[in-house]
Amino acid sequence: MSNLYTKSWLDANLTERPLWQQDAFTQFGAMIADPDQSYPCVPGRQGFLTDQLRFGFAGDPRSESSTEEVAELLVQYGECSRETGKYASLVIFFDTPYELRADSTVEQYEELFWSFLNRLTQLDTKPWPEHISKDPSDPTWEFCYDGHPYFSFCATPAHIIRKSRSFSYFMMAFQPRWVFEHINDSTPFGRNMKKVIRSKLQAYDGIPVHPALKWYGQEDNQEWKQYFLRDDETSPSKCPYTAMKNKLKSLGLSFHK
Repeated sequence: MSNLYTKSWLDANLTERPLWQQDAFTQFGAMIADPDQSYPCVPGRQGFLTDQLRFGFAGDPRSESSTEEVAELLVQYGECSRETGKYASLVIFFDTPYELRADSTVEQYEELFWSFLNRLTQLDTKPWPEHISKDPSDPTWEFCYDGHPYFSFCATPAHIIRKSRSFSYFMMAFQPRWVFEHINDSTPFGRNMKKVIRSKLQAYDGIPVHPALKWYGQEDNQEWKQYFLRDDETSPSKCPYTAMKNKLKSLGLSFHK
Protein backbone atom coordinates (compact mmCIF):
# COMPACT_ATOMS: atom_id res chain seq x y z
CA MET A 1 0.00 0.00 0.00
CA SER A 2 1.19 3.52 -0.81
CA ASN A 3 1.66 5.82 2.16
CA LEU A 4 1.65 9.57 2.76
CA TYR A 5 4.55 11.07 4.67
CA THR A 6 5.15 14.36 6.44
CA LYS A 7 8.40 16.29 6.23
CA SER A 8 8.98 15.74 9.93
CA TRP A 9 8.58 11.96 9.59
CA LEU A 10 10.92 11.81 6.61
CA ASP A 11 13.49 14.00 8.37
CA ALA A 12 13.53 11.53 11.27
CA ASN A 13 13.33 8.29 9.26
CA LEU A 14 14.82 9.05 5.86
CA THR A 15 17.70 6.58 6.18
CA GLU A 16 15.13 3.78 6.38
CA ARG A 17 13.87 4.58 2.91
CA PRO A 18 15.36 3.30 -0.39
CA LEU A 19 18.34 5.33 -1.58
CA TRP A 20 16.51 6.90 -4.50
CA GLN A 21 13.78 8.16 -2.15
CA GLN A 22 16.40 9.59 0.19
CA ASP A 23 18.00 11.37 -2.75
CA ALA A 24 14.72 12.73 -4.16
CA PHE A 25 13.49 14.12 -0.85
CA THR A 26 16.89 15.61 0.03
CA GLN A 27 17.16 17.33 -3.34
CA PHE A 28 13.61 18.64 -3.03
CA GLY A 29 14.33 20.13 0.38
CA ALA A 30 17.53 21.77 -0.86
CA MET A 31 15.62 23.30 -3.77
CA ILE A 32 12.50 24.57 -2.03
CA ALA A 33 14.18 25.70 1.21
CA ASP A 34 17.37 27.15 -0.27
CA PRO A 35 19.16 29.59 2.07
CA ASP A 36 18.81 32.49 -0.39
CA GLN A 37 15.01 32.05 -0.41
CA SER A 38 15.08 32.19 -4.20
CA TYR A 39 12.55 29.41 -4.86
CA PRO A 40 9.62 31.27 -6.48
CA CYS A 41 6.63 29.37 -5.05
CA VAL A 42 6.31 31.19 -1.74
CA PRO A 43 3.26 29.16 -0.54
CA GLY A 44 5.06 25.91 -1.41
CA ARG A 45 8.17 26.94 0.52
CA GLN A 46 6.06 27.99 3.49
CA GLY A 47 4.14 24.72 3.37
CA PHE A 48 7.38 22.75 3.37
CA LEU A 49 8.97 24.65 6.26
CA THR A 50 5.83 24.38 8.40
CA ASP A 51 5.26 20.67 7.73
CA GLN A 52 2.02 21.20 5.80
CA LEU A 53 3.04 19.34 2.64
CA ARG A 54 2.52 15.62 2.24
CA PHE A 55 4.82 13.36 0.25
CA GLY A 56 4.45 10.12 -1.60
CA PHE A 57 6.65 7.81 -3.67
CA ALA A 58 5.75 5.82 -6.76
CA GLY A 59 7.51 3.54 -9.24
CA ASP A 60 8.41 4.06 -12.88
CA PRO A 61 5.92 6.67 -14.16
CA ARG A 62 5.40 4.61 -17.33
CA SER A 63 4.05 1.62 -15.42
CA GLU A 64 0.46 0.80 -14.57
CA SER A 65 1.46 -0.03 -11.00
CA SER A 66 2.69 3.52 -10.45
CA THR A 67 -0.71 4.83 -11.59
CA GLU A 68 -2.38 2.62 -8.99
CA GLU A 69 0.05 3.88 -6.34
CA VAL A 70 -0.73 7.51 -7.09
CA ALA A 71 -4.47 6.77 -7.15
CA GLU A 72 -4.14 5.35 -3.60
CA LEU A 73 -2.18 8.41 -2.49
CA LEU A 74 -4.80 10.79 -3.89
CA VAL A 75 -7.63 8.98 -2.11
CA GLN A 76 -5.73 9.17 1.18
CA TYR A 77 -4.81 12.79 0.59
CA GLY A 78 -8.35 13.84 -0.27
CA GLU A 79 -9.45 12.59 3.13
CA CYS A 80 -6.89 14.61 5.10
CA SER A 81 -5.75 17.59 3.02
CA ARG A 82 -7.90 20.17 4.83
CA GLU A 83 -6.34 19.14 8.13
CA THR A 84 -2.78 19.74 6.94
CA GLY A 85 -2.83 23.55 6.73
CA LYS A 86 -3.64 26.42 4.38
CA TYR A 87 -0.53 25.78 2.24
CA ALA A 88 -1.45 22.18 1.49
CA SER A 89 0.03 20.19 -1.39
CA LEU A 90 0.80 16.58 -2.20
CA VAL A 91 4.23 16.03 -3.77
CA ILE A 92 4.95 12.69 -5.45
CA PHE A 93 8.41 11.51 -6.51
CA PHE A 94 8.75 8.75 -9.11
CA ASP A 95 11.46 6.14 -9.36
CA THR A 96 12.78 7.43 -12.68
CA PRO A 97 15.06 4.94 -14.48
CA TYR A 98 18.40 6.22 -15.73
CA GLU A 99 17.49 5.76 -19.40
CA LEU A 100 14.31 7.79 -18.94
CA ARG A 101 16.25 10.60 -17.27
CA ALA A 102 19.10 10.52 -19.78
CA ASP A 103 17.24 10.13 -23.06
CA SER A 104 13.83 11.81 -22.72
CA THR A 105 13.02 15.25 -24.09
CA VAL A 106 10.68 17.82 -22.54
CA GLU A 107 8.10 16.91 -25.17
CA GLN A 108 8.30 13.22 -24.31
CA TYR A 109 7.85 14.00 -20.62
CA GLU A 110 4.88 16.16 -21.55
CA GLU A 111 3.25 13.20 -23.29
CA LEU A 112 4.06 10.99 -20.31
CA PHE A 113 2.51 13.49 -17.89
CA TRP A 114 -0.79 13.73 -19.77
CA SER A 115 -0.88 10.00 -20.32
CA PHE A 116 -0.46 9.53 -16.58
CA LEU A 117 -3.38 11.87 -15.77
CA ASN A 118 -5.55 9.97 -18.22
CA ARG A 119 -4.61 6.64 -16.67
CA LEU A 120 -5.49 8.07 -13.28
CA THR A 121 -8.87 9.15 -14.56
CA GLN A 122 -9.59 5.60 -15.71
CA LEU A 123 -9.15 4.42 -12.12
CA ASP A 124 -11.42 7.08 -10.62
CA THR A 125 -14.75 5.71 -9.39
CA LYS A 126 -16.19 8.98 -8.03
CA PRO A 127 -18.36 11.37 -10.10
CA TRP A 128 -16.73 14.53 -11.44
CA PRO A 129 -17.63 17.42 -9.07
CA GLU A 130 -20.71 19.25 -10.35
CA HIS A 131 -19.17 22.72 -9.87
CA ILE A 132 -16.11 21.89 -11.97
CA SER A 133 -16.40 21.97 -15.75
CA LYS A 134 -15.47 18.78 -17.62
CA ASP A 135 -14.23 20.87 -20.55
CA PRO A 136 -10.52 21.85 -20.24
CA SER A 137 -11.13 24.89 -22.46
CA ASP A 138 -13.44 26.29 -19.77
CA PRO A 139 -11.69 28.64 -17.28
CA THR A 140 -13.28 26.71 -14.39
CA TRP A 141 -11.88 23.30 -15.42
CA GLU A 142 -9.47 21.59 -13.05
CA PHE A 143 -8.21 18.02 -12.85
CA CYS A 144 -10.29 16.04 -10.36
CA TYR A 145 -9.80 12.76 -8.56
CA ASP A 146 -12.01 11.03 -6.02
CA GLY A 147 -14.33 14.02 -6.06
CA HIS A 148 -11.62 16.60 -5.31
CA PRO A 149 -10.30 19.26 -7.74
CA TYR A 150 -6.54 19.79 -7.89
CA PHE A 151 -4.10 22.08 -9.61
CA SER A 152 -1.44 19.70 -10.91
CA PHE A 153 2.22 20.54 -11.43
CA CYS A 154 5.01 18.61 -13.12
CA ALA A 155 8.81 18.89 -13.03
CA THR A 156 11.23 16.76 -15.05
CA PRO A 157 14.95 16.03 -15.54
CA ALA A 158 14.72 17.32 -19.13
CA HIS A 159 13.85 20.90 -18.22
CA ILE A 160 17.00 23.01 -18.41
CA ILE A 161 15.99 26.58 -19.27
CA ARG A 162 12.89 26.78 -17.07
CA LYS A 163 14.63 25.95 -13.79
CA SER A 164 11.37 26.15 -11.81
CA ARG A 165 10.16 23.06 -13.70
CA SER A 166 13.40 21.13 -13.43
CA PHE A 167 14.00 18.25 -11.05
CA SER A 168 16.28 15.20 -11.09
CA TYR A 169 13.30 12.83 -10.89
CA PHE A 170 9.92 12.87 -12.60
CA MET A 171 7.81 14.71 -10.03
CA MET A 172 4.13 15.60 -9.80
CA ALA A 173 2.35 17.78 -7.27
CA PHE A 174 -1.36 18.10 -6.57
CA GLN A 175 -2.56 21.28 -4.90
CA PRO A 176 -6.18 21.28 -3.64
CA ARG A 177 -8.32 23.91 -5.33
CA TRP A 178 -9.53 25.23 -1.95
CA VAL A 179 -5.99 26.48 -1.23
CA PHE A 180 -6.62 29.26 -3.74
CA GLU A 181 -9.81 30.52 -2.09
CA HIS A 182 -7.83 33.36 -0.50
CA ILE A 183 -4.93 33.43 -2.95
CA ASN A 184 -6.48 34.86 -6.09
CA ASP A 185 -6.89 38.07 -8.04
CA SER A 186 -9.96 39.15 -6.01
CA THR A 187 -8.04 39.68 -2.75
CA PRO A 188 -5.26 42.19 -1.91
CA PHE A 189 -3.24 39.32 -0.44
CA GLY A 190 -3.63 37.30 -3.62
CA ARG A 191 -2.67 40.19 -5.90
CA ASN A 192 0.41 40.94 -3.83
CA MET A 193 1.37 37.25 -3.74
CA LYS A 194 1.07 37.10 -7.52
CA LYS A 195 3.49 40.03 -7.92
CA VAL A 196 5.99 38.48 -5.53
CA ILE A 197 5.84 35.05 -7.18
CA ARG A 198 6.13 36.43 -10.71
CA SER A 199 9.11 38.57 -9.75
CA LYS A 200 10.87 35.65 -8.06
CA LEU A 201 9.94 33.30 -10.93
CA GLN A 202 11.52 35.51 -13.56
CA ALA A 203 14.67 35.89 -11.48
CA TYR A 204 14.83 32.14 -10.76
CA ASP A 205 14.36 31.04 -14.38
CA GLY A 206 16.21 33.92 -15.97
CA ILE A 207 13.56 34.13 -18.69
CA PRO A 208 10.12 35.80 -18.95
CA VAL A 209 7.24 34.20 -17.08
CA HIS A 210 5.37 31.73 -19.29
CA PRO A 211 2.35 33.45 -20.92
CA ALA A 212 0.06 30.58 -19.85
CA LEU A 213 0.38 31.48 -16.15
CA LYS A 214 -2.88 33.16 -15.19
CA TRP A 215 -5.43 33.03 -12.35
CA TYR A 216 -8.02 30.28 -12.10
CA GLY A 217 -11.40 31.52 -13.38
CA GLN A 218 -10.00 34.38 -15.47
CA GLU A 219 -11.91 34.60 -18.73
CA ASP A 220 -8.81 33.89 -20.82
CA ASN A 221 -7.31 31.32 -18.46
CA GLN A 222 -6.88 27.65 -19.26
CA GLU A 223 -5.60 25.73 -16.26
CA TRP A 224 -4.31 22.75 -18.22
CA LYS A 225 -1.72 24.92 -19.97
CA GLN A 226 -0.11 25.64 -16.60
CA TYR A 227 0.19 22.01 -15.49
CA PHE A 228 3.13 21.24 -17.76
CA LEU A 229 5.22 24.18 -18.96
CA ARG A 230 7.71 23.68 -21.74
CA ASP A 231 11.17 25.23 -21.68
CA ASP A 232 10.06 27.77 -24.27
CA GLU A 233 6.87 29.88 -24.33
CA THR A 234 4.78 27.52 -26.46
CA SER A 235 1.82 25.38 -25.39
CA PRO A 236 -0.05 22.55 -27.16
CA SER A 237 -2.80 23.85 -29.45
CA LYS A 238 -5.29 21.46 -27.85
CA CYS A 239 -5.48 19.96 -24.38
CA PRO A 240 -3.71 16.54 -24.46
CA TYR A 241 -6.02 15.35 -21.67
CA THR A 242 -9.07 15.78 -23.93
CA ALA A 243 -7.30 14.33 -26.97
CA MET A 244 -6.30 11.18 -25.11
CA LYS A 245 -9.71 10.86 -23.52
CA ASN A 246 -11.40 11.05 -26.93
CA LYS A 247 -8.96 8.51 -28.37
CA LEU A 248 -9.81 6.02 -25.64
CA LYS A 249 -13.53 6.58 -26.24
CA SER A 250 -13.04 5.84 -29.94
CA LEU A 251 -11.47 2.53 -28.94
CA GLY A 252 -14.52 1.65 -26.91
CA LEU A 253 -12.99 2.50 -23.53
CA SER A 254 -14.75 4.80 -21.09
CA PHE A 255 -13.89 6.81 -18.03
CA HIS A 256 -15.55 6.33 -14.67
CA LYS A 257 -17.23 9.76 -14.64
